[in-house]
Amino acid sequence: MTKLFNDPARFTEDMLVGFLDANAAYVAGVPGGVVRAHDTRPGKVAVVIGGGSGHYPAFCGTVGTGFADGAVVGNIFTSPSAEEAASVARAAHGDAGVLLTTGNYAGDVMNFGLAVTQLRSEGIDAHYFAVTDDIASAPTGEEAKRRGIAGDFTVFKCASAAAEDGLDMAGVLRVAAASNAATRTLGVAFDGCTLPGAETPLFTVPDKQMGVGLGIHGEPGVRDEPMPSAADLAVTLVDGVLADEPAGGSQRIAVILNGLGRTKYEELFVVWGTASRLLRERGFEIVEPEVGELVTSLDMAGCSLTVMWLDDELEKYWTAPADTPAYRKGAAAQSDSGERRADAATDAAAPARNLAVLADDDGRSGGRFVVKALDAIAGMLIDAEDELGRIDAVAGDGDHGRGMVKGSAAAKAAGTKAAEEGAGQGSVLAAAGKEWAAKAGGTSGVLWGALLAAVGSRLGDTGRPDSSTVAAGMRDGYDALIQLGGASPGDKTMLDAMLPFVDELQRRVADGEAWQDGWRAAADVATQSARDTAEMRPKVGRARPLAERSVGTPDAGATSLAMIAHTVADCFALTGKGDA
Repeated sequence: MTKLFNDPARFTEDMLVGFLDANAAYVAGVPGGVVRAHDTRPGKVAVVIGGGSGHYPAFCGTVGTGFADGAVVGNIFTSPSAEEAASVARAAHGDAGVLLTTGNYAGDVMNFGLAVTQLRSEGIDAHYFAVTDDIASAPTGEEAKRRGIAGDFTVFKCASAAAEDGLDMAGVLRVAAASNAATRTLGVAFDGCTLPGAETPLFTVPDKQMGVGLGIHGEPGVRDEPMPSAADLAVTLVDGVLADEPAGGSQRIAVILNGLGRTKYEELFVVWGTASRLLRERGFEIVEPEVGELVTSLDMAGCSLTVMWLDDELEKYWTAPADTPAYRKGAAAQSDSGERRADAATDAAAPARNLAVLADDDGRSGGRFVVKALDAIAGMLIDAEDELGRIDAVAGDGDHGRGMVKGSAAAKAAGTKAAEEGAGQGSVLAAAGKEWAAKAGGTSGVLWGALLAAVGSRLGDTGRPDSSTVAAGMRDGYDALIQLGGASPGDKTMLDAMLPFVDELQRRVADGEAWQDGWRAAADVATQSARDTAEMRPKVGRARPLAERSVGTPDAGATSLAMIAHTVADCFALTGKGDA
């Protein structure tokens, strides 16, 4: 259990205060994460890694010479927002572009992809790469669907070393792709991890069993097996990884036996004694192995084995020196020869925009109604947090309730501020969406941020939107989710409640109903549709590898969407149609 914290909701922020103070010679803090303490040298591609926190020394612990130029730090097991990713990338960028790279998790892919779009609009040559090393999360032939777990480390290390070596953006991307294609990981869990402030772990492993195929965001394994001896575990890990050897793999390999947070180094060395012998007996030459904690999962008990098949170039970058707060290899050349950052926060700042001047009186009235709805949503989600977390934990990491509470609270605060400054409904929704995404992080955060922004764009800041405009705005929100998330109705996501809601709202408005009446009826449809997701099997996201466990439990995202739809309908009843 995670025992040392102040306010659990601020665990990551409090952690960063101590990390930055202890490692001031290496790193500087910026909104959203950390960057090297010195400016990026001219001509060097900046490599920005990241994801949710809870994985130390990944990710912020590997910012420094020979490794990353910056790390985006999300909440525990939660993707950072697009705004946070863009913020760190701006500060890390020199003059040769920036590569953002994460594990292959839906929230990270969405948020970092949006950050790349934003950075490119600002004239920064930005690119994104997702690591896919976890063999348990998708079968051979579907490697692009695999998660990134401890193999993140080999890919980040090689890509960062290539950038340090002076390769241009195309070269760094090529090395990232090559190292990813050559990397395979299999992990096992002996016990689950516990979020700060929580009284129970995210999952448990049956007595005298281990979970095979865990995820580093606190997800359980895809199957349980009897707890083995250290030697038998080594056989399971080695056989599992080697069975997925990439075509044309060499006999020279980089290997990581990674502890997940609670398995002690001495235990890992016992496993490594057998694993290394097995690998050598099969003809492999092990190049500078790593045994220890590199990509953890808070206090999870367990370990993983990562193998990267080397060619001459990958071996050069795997063995290249590095000097970071938590990882040192060889004698790193002093490449941070630039000036020490005078104001990293200024480097990270986005161009300022003022939207409040665009509204008229009707738009401002609409903005005030949006704030009332946001206030009601935030209050409702506080009450629903535990239940949404319970639903999500069946086949995920249990953070949906916490993320929705943080996101809606931030949206309420941002919307209130915008309305007080005279913004119309469109700008209030846009401000709320931006902060929902920034503070919630993860998949749900970016999706709700995109939904609110799309609706706000349709409603605008002037006039009182009519029923057809409101219905069209909700259709725009649905379309934004489809475009952004890569999911479809039937995949057991929030779309399975959203699409029936939008269809019913548009049908009723087309038949002449006022949108407020149609909304309430559509909310009832969404509620039933959310319940119906209980019999579905997830096809995307973190729950997909645990599809069977998910059957019988409704989707948390669909459930919260239906709750929000009803809460907004209740606001109409309290406010009156004439004011909405």
